[in-house]
Amino acid sequence: MLAKVFQPSVKVTDYWVSEKLDGVRARWNGHQLISRGGILLIVPSWFVIDFPNTSLDGELWIARGKYQKTVSIIRKQKAHSGWQQVKFMVFDLPEHLGIFSDRVAAMRDLNIQIQSTYLGFISQYQLGSNKELMLQLNAITDQGGEGLMLHHKLGLYHRGRSNDLLKLKLFTDAEATVLDYRAGKGKFTGKMGAIKVKSDTGKVFYIGSGFSHKERENPPAIGSTISFRHQGLTDSGIPRFAVFIRVRNEP
Repeated sequence: MLAKVFQPSVKVTDYWVSEKLDGVRARWNGHQLISRGGILLIVPSWFVIDFPNTSLDGELWIARGKYQKTVSIIRKQKAHSGWQQVKFMVFDLPEHLGIFSDRVAAMRDLNIQIQSTYLGFISQYQLGSNKELMLQLNAITDQGGEGLMLHHKLGLYHRGRSNDLLKLKLFTDAEATVLDYRAGKGKFTGKMGAIKVKSDTGKVFYIGSGFSHKERENPPAIGSTISFRHQGLTDSGIPRFAVFIRVRNEP
């Protein structure tokens, strides 16, 4: 399942809430780990030896703010010791026929039954109001988290985007393709000052914030896809206060 964006009109008490992890989406089919793009992931046998023979949907994750480290480990496509840092965090059961509340109960049972260092289950909880939801969002964001996910209690599992699964962040995330660079000035002389990008909606603009010094010395390649966050759109549809997040280079 893929998430849609949360709307204020949503009745929070109809949903289970969980933290949105900044990891790499994957699915365990009972025997193998498959990336969101359908690529078989090569992992050490000891990483999955205690995984169940049932299908699991989740995120390969290290910790908050460690997305690029997670990707670098996975992209090697070989069994290596780096996987000791990774955990497969489960948030759904694709083959379970029950509503999400039933699947939450089933995941809690699996969490008790399965003793694996490399398998975890994302905490699902309930909130009583939109005010509580926003307080929780602010708390998670202050701790370095990405945001929250809301899953309808009565929702069934199915492919594609669904109103039963919603995401909530303080900022809007989007993707764009790198077209060119603009040279830096002042303290960034000799380095990249901004990247020229084209959004999924066809808008061309520059992003000059969010880069480390290392990234300015070795900027995202022309033609690569990057993720950025912004605070809404201008009247002409250009993202406001766009900030670079990362290069999208997961499998």
